[in-house]
Amino acid sequence: MKFTISVLLSLTFTFWMGASNYTHADDRAAKTKKVQVFILSGQSNMVGAGKVTGGESRWGAEFISPVVSVYEGNYRPDADYDSLESIATVALESFGGSEPTAYPGGGTQVTRGFIQVQKSGIYQFRPGYGGSMHNIMEVDGKEVHRMQVGQAPIRTDIKLIGGKKVPFKITYLTADANGLGWIDRQDIPGTLATLVKHEAKYPYLMNDQGQWTERDDVWYRGVVTATGSHWLGVKSGKIGPELGFGKVLGDAIDEPVLILKTSQGNRSLGWDFLPPGSAQYEVDGKIYAGYKDSPAFWEKGTEPKPINWYAGKQYDDCFQAAHEVLDNFDEQFPHWKGRGYEIVGFSWWQGDKDRYNTEHATRYEQNLVRLIQTLRTEFNAPQAKFVCATLGQTEKSRAEGNEKLILEAQLAVDGYAGKHPEFEGNTATVYTYPLSQGGASNSHYNGNAQTYMDVGIAMGEAMTKLLKSH
Repeated sequence: MKFTISVLLSLTFTFWMGASNYTHADDRAAKTKKVQVFILSGQSNMVGAGKVTGGESRWGAEFISPVVSVYEGNYRPDADYDSLESIATVALESFGGSEPTAYPGGGTQVTRGFIQVQKSGIYQFRPGYGGSMHNIMEVDGKEVHRMQVGQAPIRTDIKLIGGKKVPFKITYLTADANGLGWIDRQDIPGTLATLVKHEAKYPYLMNDQGQWTERDDVWYRGVVTATGSHWLGVKSGKIGPELGFGKVLGDAIDEPVLILKTSQGNRSLGWDFLPPGSAQYEVDGKIYAGYKDSPAFWEKGTEPKPINWYAGKQYDDCFQAAHEVLDNFDEQFPHWKGRGYEIVGFSWWQGDKDRYNTEHATRYEQNLVRLIQTLRTEFNAPQAKFVCATLGQTEKSRAEGNEKLILEAQLAVDGYAGKHPEFEGNTATVYTYPLSQGGASNSHYNGNAQTYMDVGIAMGEAMTKLLKSH
């Protein structure tokens, strides 16, 4: 019996150790998988113009009779500052704007007064700037902002009636205190805040406390005019397709994901983004620039006079910026130091500027094919997938003129279309007309956040399908 028990214990220990070693090895392997990189590019709609809220603005005229009272000592969370006697009181002649009346200091500071908005709606208040954000703000008896030192702010929306005056109070938690602040509508149709909070769309973007969330497996890095470097989430007043795109890819891929967006508005593929290797061509007695040529065109037989731009300069600027990030990967992303990366996909949303130039629209397909080929070669990623999105206002059955040329060109590179056999299984086009909530590419789709989210999601789904196909 003793022998049997000892054998069982030995077998159990051996099995446990084997399982433990397997788990640890598996964890180590998971932590050394290369980061999966997706490079997103295009013009201003790729940069992003989807509105997060109804428009943040400095506060000022909404605030009536603001007065700051100073109480002895540092802030105490157990103190009732409404019942304590102040040691100083100052009426704030200027509250908000860019140069509010200076606070006196010398103790815990509490500002009181009234708020009266012009229009009824749901509002969010963002009191302070920098260190002065460490405060607790109440409006009409409801806490709307709390930011403890070393913690993220917690904000709660409040519904206010236009023309109705309600009290407010701001209690500052540190010596940093001033009258700076911002007010923001949260219920404007088409904004991301309204879509998430009031229409139950994209719930993964916000937590149970009503605060914007971020992923811990997808990092966003923007260069050129697509700025920012942070875990994927809402960090500014506007969004592009990266939020939806990153959500889909983050869910689909086990490895960590980097969304590297390099983009610039008001740029054409036929001139600014013209890929390397593109040759000059002649139309109606004019010579049109090839890569690195300047100006855009000139009369045949004449000597061109260069301007301070050349064909393909935006291509160079955007993708050189991407190279600089990737060439310094460990420095740029210390949380992934030593893991390395693999470029697995490119995404392209562009075409607006080319529709104003017949020659550029006519050659859009040729230029787009070269762009796909060139990016794969330049970044040494021959197996990388490519997803292109069309202009949202261009409908297949009603397209005409230059817009039709561009739409047909973008649809032609879709590997499922069969026109370019080399793109089968590795290139896809997203037809965005059904996804657009109105407006056109040159008006940034009226800033409708749903358009940007849905286009990004569709591009992510197209990319995921390509990744699974091979």
